[in-house]
Amino acid sequence: MKTRVLIAEDEPLMRERLQGLLHEHWPQAELVAVAENGNDAWDDFLAHEPEVVFLDIRMPGMSGLEVAARIGMAAHVVFVTAYDQYAVDAFEAGAVDYLLKPVDAGRLTKAIERIRAKLAQPPSDLAAILSQLKAAVPAQAQERLKWIKASVGKQIKLINVDDVLFFQSDTKYTRVVLADSEALIRTPLKDLLGGLDPERFWQIHRGTMVNVHAIAAAERIDAERMQVLVKGCSEKLPVSRSFTHLFRE
Repeated sequence: MKTRVLIAEDEPLMRERLQGLLHEHWPQAELVAVAENGNDAWDDFLAHEPEVVFLDIRMPGMSGLEVAARIGMAAHVVFVTAYDQYAVDAFEAGAVDYLLKPVDAGRLTKAIERIRAKLAQPPSDLAAILSQLKAAVPAQAQERLKWIKASVGKQIKLINVDDVLFFQSDTKYTRVVLADSEALIRTPLKDLLGGLDPERFWQIHRGTMVNVHAIAAAERIDAERMQVLVKGCSEKLPVSRSFTHLFRE
């Protein structure tokens, strides 16, 4: 049985090496996507729903740690890093799989064995290891969005991000929905991700990010589907299977 795998690595030679080693040592792995930056990694994750993600910690756009935080318990994560023993100690303490650059074939084989043994189990909760890694790994500079410029008729409006109820992809645009109005911007949703505070805005669907403070409730439609009710808005937002863990008790 094939296992869906995603590789996210910004160094071309390292991407090629990981692909070659996986092909050689894990023929049951189905490589569904290879991403060169954090934003594409997250977009590919939503598109393909891989079971295993090899994730470089430092990448352009969203960092590997930010992508991992969004993945949560939706997939088994193997971190790829060039960092020293301090970071390795954090990995070991969190019992999370990791690979040090340059990736050694023998070490990858061990990681594959560990992953395959875990596939029948739910993925690990990454919260504790991510907290440790934030202290172990130098922070990647990231300025959060505070204002968004949006065209409304003949006007260009400045919208305070805190006032946004949710963002939603709409063909070539992104809907910016507020309590009393809405606007369209040309910036794709995936390009907004790195600038939005992940603790303030939760992605609940490939095309939707909702302000946590605007969530009135989450309700089940059936055994597999959920939707979010938004304060001050009659729309009900569907929740993808990948994000139902956000609403578990």
